[in-house]
Amino acid sequence: MSRWAIGIDLGGTAIKAGVVGKESGLVTDRRVFTDTASGPGGIVVQLAGIIAALYREASSTSKPEDFAGVGLGAPGAVDAERGVLCYPPNLPGWGIFPLRDELQKCLMEKEQLAMQVIIDNDANMAAFGEAVYGAGQEFRDFLMVTLGTGVGGGIVLNRKLYRGAHGTAGEVGFMILDFEGPTLHAGIRGTLESLIGKKAIVALARQMIDASPSGSSVGKLCNNDYTRLSPRHLEYAAHEGDEVSLAVWERVGSILGVGLANVTALMDIRKFVIGGGISAAGDLIFVPALKQLRNSMLPSMHESLELVPAFLGNKAGIYGAAALCFG
Repeated sequence: MSRWAIGIDLGGTAIKAGVVGKESGLVTDRRVFTDTASGPGGIVVQLAGIIAALYREASSTSKPEDFAGVGLGAPGAVDAERGVLCYPPNLPGWGIFPLRDELQKCLMEKEQLAMQVIIDNDANMAAFGEAVYGAGQEFRDFLMVTLGTGVGGGIVLNRKLYRGAHGTAGEVGFMILDFEGPTLHAGIRGTLESLIGKKAIVALARQMIDASPSGSSVGKLCNNDYTRLSPRHLEYAAHEGDEVSLAVWERVGSILGVGLANVTALMDIRKFVIGGGISAAGDLIFVPALKQLRNSMLPSMHESLELVPAFLGNKAGIYGAAALCFG
């Protein structure tokens, strides 16, 4: 397998981990529920156990001397140089935590493994994974946007991650589109995430259903229990021709397009890779997003615009975390 590494994607619900060969790609992977109730210390022990199991399994067929280390993507602000994670969402009780050092210490004390660990923001890891192994391979510069429960982003410039001075570059979910609007995200009005995060899409759909004289066929997909309504229901209904669902996705795509236009105006980035669970809606989002992107910028900025779906799915973070270990 030549050089190989372990990539970890730490989330509030699940930990996704895998062994990646530099040339061969993903060799093996696993997914376990995150033990959030155990706090930072407990999750560090959980991570160490997963890493040790993957390492021992892989080293039975691959040379230990070819092992390049462990990469870990985590939610929230990450100081990659110091290995510190700051106030990660969906991980209660963490605050400012020296994740890299604590994980390396735990690996040594509990697993007798001396390993180099690299940590970074999870969206950055996904972006780097797409840059090296996925949809961004042909792009020198691009922004990856992840659409899911929240809206995240990672910037690749000249084939390298751009983190900014304090490690928080690419947080497109906090981009403000309507500073006087009614939507809130982390106490901030009118952010992109507050407008097209998962909960926001469902809330928008319910408003549009209530306002529609003819209603919507999406109700039959959730047994008319709109507390169970999800973006997936809206996707299915839209493909069946439901006008309200189609209008919801038109609105979501248009809002995304405005956000991307702001990125192009500021940074002259013209390539966009779109991933995350919500992006499974495909052209329902992509077509209006590209249309609005063009409509929201000068014609002189239209050249070379591309908006493409991510290729690696929910394993992009594993790929990117491992790829950082290869240098």
